[in-house]
Amino acid sequence: MSRESQSMGIFARYLTVWVFLCIAAGIALGTFFPPVFQSLGGMEIAHINLPVAVLIWAMILPMLLKIDYSALHEVWEHKRGIMVTLGINWLVKPFSMALLGWIFLRYLFAPWLDPGLIDSYIAGLIILAAAPCTAMVFVWSRLCGGDAHFTLTQVALNDVIMVFAFAPIVGLLLGAAAITVPWDTLFLSVLLYIVVPVLLAYAGRKLLLARGKLDDALHTMNPISMAALLVTIVLLFGFQGEQILAQPVVILLLAIPIIIQVYFNSGLAYLLNRKLGVAHSVAAPSALIGASNFFELAVATAIALFGFESGAALATVVGVLVEVPVMLTVVGIVNRSRTWYESDMKIERGKE
Repeated sequence: MSRESQSMGIFARYLTVWVFLCIAAGIALGTFFPPVFQSLGGMEIAHINLPVAVLIWAMILPMLLKIDYSALHEVWEHKRGIMVTLGINWLVKPFSMALLGWIFLRYLFAPWLDPGLIDSYIAGLIILAAAPCTAMVFVWSRLCGGDAHFTLTQVALNDVIMVFAFAPIVGLLLGAAAITVPWDTLFLSVLLYIVVPVLLAYAGRKLLLARGKLDDALHTMNPISMAALLVTIVLLFGFQGEQILAQPVVILLLAIPIIIQVYFNSGLAYLLNRKLGVAHSVAAPSALIGASNFFELAVATAIALFGFESGAALATVVGVLVEVPVMLTVVGIVNRSRTWYESDMKIERGKE
């Protein structure tokens, strides 16, 4: 077992404890020291929080350093996994979220919600589901031993499709003729989370390989990466600490359909990949990419369309809070189910 695998195992073993402690710490710190978190939360460019962006870099760079960029052309061997992920992201997730929002918020939870905000809440859920994640999936993929080449290619494909499909899908489901897309947030996120880190990782990998230091660098970066993930949880809950305590029932009710759609879409992608004979190293990140969301774009779009104090904006913020802890449970599920996933599968030699 590699040194990295050993440290990842220690982290995973106590993951539930770490996450719970970080959520509690974030809410407490955000409540008792609001000026500090307001200051950190205000460090934004185009709705992208810079402290969180730095932490995301620390989380994704180790996986990007593992990628042999000269072998990216071979990723088409994973075409079944690619098709499953694209289908879940663009043909299932936005529409399943719209259905869940309609069922839970308009009917089941209606007595506990402000009737004037229900449509806005549903709109926020739809916006959240229509934007596939571009950065954190590298973290989820790394934690489940996912194929790094597949993950990078899949994220890049989603980014390209998002430029053309995000506005029409949101417009269709909201019934709006024109949707204001925060292009600055979209393009800056792609630049910050994909283009710049990939270029840095490409140059860094060549340099480290030439000096025989790649494994040492990854071993050094691994605990930093895991610490960055936990600090991210603290910050996300700290930014919303006062709001969580001010309206816990509304936030809980909004979180329920979001959590259900995460498990539904990840589970559907996982099962479809197994049915198609896709290797676990591709199926795992496929399930995670199919379930996670691009929360910066979602929050920015909700604010642009409905306003900062709207129900839509609150719904996307709840998505931010739910994203990390719930996706970490999905990571745990795909890791623990690997033996089941691979049992009785007939994967042709030399294919996925």
